[in-house]
Amino acid sequence: MVLKVVNLNLGFHCLTPSPCTNFTFISPKHSKSRKDRFVFRSCQVEQLSFTESENSLIESLLGIQGRGRSSSPQQLNAIERAVQVLESLGGVPDPTNSNLIEGRWQLIFTTRPGTASPIQAAASIEDGKRILFRFNRAAFSFKFLPFKIPYPVPFKLLGDEAKGWLDTTYLSHSGNLRISRGNKGTTFVLQKQTEPRQRLLIAISSGVGVKEAIDELISLNQNTDEEPELEEGEWQMTWNSQTVTDSWLENAANGLMGKQIIGKNGRIKFLVDILLGLKFSMNGNFVKTGSKVYDVTMDDAAIIGGPFGYPLEMENKFILELLYCDEKIRISQGYNKILFVHIRTDAMR
Repeated sequence: MVLKVVNLNLGFHCLTPSPCTNFTFISPKHSKSRKDRFVFRSCQVEQLSFTESENSLIESLLGIQGRGRSSSPQQLNAIERAVQVLESLGGVPDPTNSNLIEGRWQLIFTTRPGTASPIQAAASIEDGKRILFRFNRAAFSFKFLPFKIPYPVPFKLLGDEAKGWLDTTYLSHSGNLRISRGNKGTTFVLQKQTEPRQRLLIAISSGVGVKEAIDELISLNQNTDEEPELEEGEWQMTWNSQTVTDSWLENAANGLMGKQIIGKNGRIKFLVDILLGLKFSMNGNFVKTGSKVYDVTMDDAAIIGGPFGYPLEMENKFILELLYCDEKIRISQGYNKILFVHIRTDAMR
């Protein structure tokens, strides 16, 4: 989805179905932005301008898939708290009159992820915060077609239903972060620049450019002095490079599904939800054998249902190499040299 605001024309253009949305905003007015900026180093891989409160929102958004479609209650609460803090602090005054609002904005999160519309709208600025718009035409456009397909909507017959407004409730002084709220109560979080971890998660969501995003994150982190360690916690497997699918039991035993729980004293567990409350569980241990390299042995498997378990005779040994790891994201090479991307799921709790 692409939203364009050019000379006070507000448009929503639907491209190919994608979990990420881009917004372009060009304002006819300009105002000076504040010069003093806070600098946040994200994972020591790329320097972006975020205040501490802005960084809290960025961190809470990491791991959110589908612009918010897969958010847990804990994640939604953390995002809402961070949004409220920023709105209470205030950002650039009269944001719609600022030149900082110009540019291409990417929709990172919305409280209504399934409601984006393939429509174009005429818009006008009501004040320094609010944009009024009226939908007037619609069309689909696809990358594999050189033309747009009209989308018939009787906007004139819809009356007030074709009208709306969008408030910019926060615009960062760096010009990189924006929060907006719509007339139907929808909250939008948008960014101009995304850091490498965010670009990786966006690539995973869209299924495009994942390997390139992984290579970028790893290469940018190679110059740091800190050596990554297996961080304790619950890690959800969100992407792997396997192209040939084994049986679900083999995939689960190889860590290609579900969660990976890193415990104390070198303990590790694979946990996969099956159905009707049943889970696959496999315990093991890991031993560090070199720089970023671990020997992993999984040898205690069972199907768990409530307090009961049915043991399985399974054993799996492989070498795990950490390619990148921080408190939220881990990239590794494991069984059969498959690349894995894990997202920490207990970091918000």
